[in-house]
Amino acid sequence: MVLHSKVTPTEKRRRFREALAAPEIVRMPGAFNPLSARLIQDVGFEGVYISGAVLSADLGLPDIGLTTLTEVAGRGAQIARVTDLPTLIDADTGFGEPMNVARTVQVMEDAGISALHIEDQVNPKRCGHLDGKDVVDEATALRRIRAAVDARRDPELVIMARTDVRGVAGLRAATDRARALVDAGADAIFPEAMADLDEFAAMRAAVDVPILANMTEFGKSPLFTAAELESVGVNLVIHPVSLLRLAMGEAERSLRQLAAEGSLTNAVPRMQTRARLYELNEYADYARFDEEVFAFDVPGAADRTPREDAEPRRREHA
Repeated sequence: MVLHSKVTPTEKRRRFREALAAPEIVRMPGAFNPLSARLIQDVGFEGVYISGAVLSADLGLPDIGLTTLTEVAGRGAQIARVTDLPTLIDADTGFGEPMNVARTVQVMEDAGISALHIEDQVNPKRCGHLDGKDVVDEATALRRIRAAVDARRDPELVIMARTDVRGVAGLRAATDRARALVDAGADAIFPEAMADLDEFAAMRAAVDVPILANMTEFGKSPLFTAAELESVGVNLVIHPVSLLRLAMGEAERSLRQLAAEGSLTNAVPRMQTRARLYELNEYADYARFDEEVFAFDVPGAADRTPREDAEPRRREHA
């Protein structure tokens, strides 16, 4: 790849639209930094999710709308740069009034993002799987989506509407809100905090655009498999905070071991090797580009065959 993905933002967006129209569910784990996005691609997933909750946590902040458009778009650009996969980013409530929403769309376009979702919570917002959240009235929610659609310059950019109405007023109100958001121009619907597969099926029946399932741990929704979600018509599944939780859990366990034992010798087998890190960072590709910037051997990498550029891998369905 060297420096940046060779796939243009418009091409990534086009591929994302094609994937959403296909019968197979699109799987998008959440990247907590650019390197984890590389790993998501290398393992063979179909897309990369960029979570607002993860970005807030990375900054040491709660997920209550404290991050700015500049911070979110900056991290989004860093992640989109290093992967050939489409990226879907959490744009919260659009960072303000409809004019702010319009600017958010264009800034995200410039950042190379493939898709973004805008929600109907009030400010200050909170995690969609916590109690006590509130939503704006339907007219305000529709103005946000219309502003986003009107601001879009690249017709391939996917504008998704997230609705949190299910946790406030029930499933019927959520399906009604989803239909109105589609009429306002939303390309896809993110129904937050569905209680079971039947509720996803009801949302599928309510709208004729792709729908997303949020499989976040410790949330309101059970952790269904991709196959279970696909069976009721879900087009896209995200695992927004999973990689951050796994990484931070292991980091804390290892730090406690270091504090107790004075050494991480016993943790080394659980660590990513230097060779694997260098492979993900594509040292060999940089060497081919300019041998002067890479003049040493990568331990353990001598027998590896460089991967050829290829379309992102799709898994086999049983």
